[in-house]
Formats: sequence, structure tokens, C-alpha cells
Amino acid sequence: MAARIGLTPERLTQAAAELADEVGFDQVTVSALARRFDVKVASLYSHVKNSQDLRTRIALLALEEMADRAADALAGRAGKDALTAFADVYRAYAREHPGRYAAAQLRLDPETAAAGAGVRHAAMTRAILRDYDLTEPDQTHAVRMLGSVFHGYVSLELAGGFSHSAPDAQESWSRILDALDALLRNWPPA
Repeated sequence: MAARIGLTPERLTQAAAELADEVGFDQVTVSALARRFDVKVASLYSHVKNSQDLRTRIALLALEEMADRAADALAGRAGKDALTAFADVYRAYAREHPGRYAAAQLRLDPETAAAGAGVRHAAMTRAILRDYDLTEPDQTHAVRMLGSVFHGYVSLELAGGFSHSAPDAQESWSRILDALDALLRNWPPA
């Protein structure tokens, strides 16, 4: 039955990612995916091991999509322009694909993480930081700071945390990126 409708691991992963965006990453299961394709759950197990495998596949897809977008956005940019482009990719992706963005936060085992696009994210962040002349361990501290600020802001924004008061969230975002740029230019902080 599953072969007749063209199910593949890739098609299932894409459908599961779409489902995550619609209903939330925490709601994605093999059972929910089977209902989406109107097939029996057992027919999916020849393509995915279990719900955790499916969730890992969504996480890897999301990381890959974000890395591809970030690489495109960073082409030919440096300094604050690169920092802003990189941050804007994360924010836009999270707004467009909230379930996939949540999936990208999934803790992966070391082997899976090393083979995934998370490595590209770290490399791009470090490339941005070259313009700020940071050496180790300051560069690692800065990578962690940027990830924390981007994720924290995006998570609060997605939860509606900034929708009930002025100024506009975009204005705050721009000011935060200005502050990050200034902080990185004057590293280490006092």
C-alpha cells in the first residue's frame, strides 16, 4: 500500500516538517503522519524507525534549510552587514516555519550532530566573527552569545511576547543587532 502512493523517507520527512509547522513540533508522531497520508502506522515503519527518528529527520532538514538560507544571505557580506543578514535568516525562518525552527533545537546525539548542518551554522558564525578580530576562547563565547540572543528573541517573539506594547518588535530587533555589533567591536566586555 505505501509503495503505491510513493512514500519515501524524504517525502515523509517533508510532510512531517509541514505538519510541525501546522500543529507544532511536539505534536508530530508517526501516527499523526500516517493519518495525514491515510495509511496504517505500520506501513511507515519501513521508512522511519519511530517517532524519535522522524523528529530527528525534521531537525536535520530544518538545520539544512536554515544553513542554505544563511549561506545565501552571507555571500559577499562582512561585519555588521553579515551579522544582520545572518540574524535575519534565523528570525525569518522561525516566523515562516515555527515547527521546523522548534525542531532545529532538538538535542542530537554527537554523531548525528557532527554529520548535520549544525556544523555549517557554527562555521558561518565564526566566519562572521573574523571581522571582529576575536580569538579563542572569546570567539566561542561570542558564538554562544549570538545563538542565545537570536534564539531568545525569536522564541519570545513567536510566543507573542512583544505583540502587546510599543515600540514595534522590528525596532527592538534592529537595536539589539546594533548593540551586538558594538559589543563585538569592543570585546571583551568590561
